[in-house]
Amino acid sequence: MYVKYQLAEIFVTECNAAPVAAPRKGSMVRRTKEAALETRNRILDTAEQVFVKKGVSNTSLAQLAAAAGVTRGAIYWHFRNKADLFDAMMRRVVLPMEEMAARAGDDDLADPLAHVRACALNVLNHLTTDAQCQRVFEICCHKVEYVDDMVQVRRRHIEARNNCLKHMERGLRNAARKGLLAPSVNPRLAAVGLHALVDGLIVNWVLDPAYLPLARDAKTLVDQYLERLRAVPVKTASGPMTSVARRARAEARS
Repeated sequence: MYVKYQLAEIFVTECNAAPVAAPRKGSMVRRTKEAALETRNRILDTAEQVFVKKGVSNTSLAQLAAAAGVTRGAIYWHFRNKADLFDAMMRRVVLPMEEMAARAGDDDLADPLAHVRACALNVLNHLTTDAQCQRVFEICCHKVEYVDDMVQVRRRHIEARNNCLKHMERGLRNAARKGLLAPSVNPRLAAVGLHALVDGLIVNWVLDPAYLPLARDAKTLVDQYLERLRAVPVKTASGPMTSVARRARAEARS
């Protein structure tokens, strides 16, 4: 129904305008898709603004529709329910971060540990410089209750966390294979520790930005953690020796 309404609206607009050549069918369909996407984004933009002020549980879809200047039918055309809308709002912000983290296990990375570092800093930098990211993380951390129809959002939250941990662990195992981690480091526990660090910074900073100057201190905090994981090169007459070379020399002597 929504697409038919959009087509009718475009048709009326065209008929009331000055006579022009009849638009081709492909052009009309394209304009309809663009209008639908614009409406979808307007709903999500409005949801961010309303959720951050009122909270998710205290906001009905009817209130969102009124604030966005659309009907409830338009909301249900794009989203199954409030939880689906919430998930779409989250994905707009976190999906690029998840895609970057997914590359941490790539074999062609010369320094996987540096990539894991870049992923962590990318999240924190976005948080401190992007107003949309700040709103969405504040909503996710402090303005949503996992009850009733929002239970599925809890499942999505856990899924996102587990994916993040998986990518971090893959990156750290990749770093271990390249001799970049100290032999005593457990990649799984190291990933949990890094996630706890970044997640804790996000939760506390959006709660109170006076918690610490995150834009200034993010690199120091992440580097202090990761440097404790990095293998220490052994100095030889020809220069530093990585843990890979050190193990190879030990195997050759045995």
